[in-house]
Amino acid sequence: MAALRTLRKLCQHTQHQVCKLHTSASRQEAVVISGKKLARQIRDEVRADLEEWVSTGHRRPHLSVILVGDNPASHSYVLNKTRAAADVGISSETILKHTNISEEELLDLIDKLNTDPRVDGLLVQLPLPEHIDERAVCNAVSPTKDVDGFHVVNVGRMCLDQSTMLPATPWGVWEIIKRTGIPTFGKNVVVAGRSKNVGMPIAMLLHTDGRHERPGGDATVTISHRYTPKDQLRQHTKIADIIVAAAGIPNLITADMIKEGAAVIDVGINRVQDPVTGKSRLVGDVDFEGVRQKAGFITPVPGGVGPMTVAMLMKNTVKAAKNVLLCPPQRIRMAVAS
Repeated sequence: MAALRTLRKLCQHTQHQVCKLHTSASRQEAVVISGKKLARQIRDEVRADLEEWVSTGHRRPHLSVILVGDNPASHSYVLNKTRAAADVGISSETILKHTNISEEELLDLIDKLNTDPRVDGLLVQLPLPEHIDERAVCNAVSPTKDVDGFHVVNVGRMCLDQSTMLPATPWGVWEIIKRTGIPTFGKNVVVAGRSKNVGMPIAMLLHTDGRHERPGGDATVTISHRYTPKDQLRQHTKIADIIVAAAGIPNLITADMIKEGAAVIDVGINRVQDPVTGKSRLVGDVDFEGVRQKAGFITPVPGGVGPMTVAMLMKNTVKAAKNVLLCPPQRIRMAVAS
């Protein structure tokens, strides 16, 4: 009898081990979310919306982009934006200015474009030279033409859950989550990074009330920043259903920091040197290869959030064109002056 009991226990243990092995083997890698595919879908929607708009007698929207200095990354970003504009049927222009342009000259140019009825959307490519106050420049752009969504009026409306020009990158993250079918209601979210243009707006979109004019995600959101100890960050990320990494730190989020099946959205863009080839390459804030083995969803860098940012900028430009009809130049000037 003793021998029989021992044999029975051995069989049960073996069955348990086989079951564990099967579960481990059947664990699939994360679904890699293609930002390029989603962006193409949105650009198709914008193009269709535009064609309908033009067919009813309206002119095509026009986007003006001010590019200061010779930062290669900024030039590349602006080129992507103007190419996307042409693709969906938006006319655009890039106004190049030397690095040593004064803040007063730049503000005068913005004022001129604010009052130009041919200009529907206006953005100033960031970053700007150190001698120019970026906040002053962002607030100088008319709120109704502010396709970047950086004007204090648009930021305030976003925080109050009102319809407005949403910042393109946070809006892109929101659309990735929604269009992929990742639930947010009642979920735990960690946003790593508190920048006013990315981290903070993403947190606002995800935690606010889904019943309001500008619906939010109804999630419980934790924001971390440069002074958040790594072990404390790990405590939060290990219980997070969604992690949005937007801190600008390569490999900030690693596999040991997430729970199995979490959705990981990588907003980071970092240029690092490849240890094998010695060449520079783009990476995000997430250890992609490690995290994809454990996550449920993950976005790549490049090809994730970046294309979505450009696509949402196109949607904002069309929105700006329609807003101008509701806001005569006198009201635009009043909004800027305030």
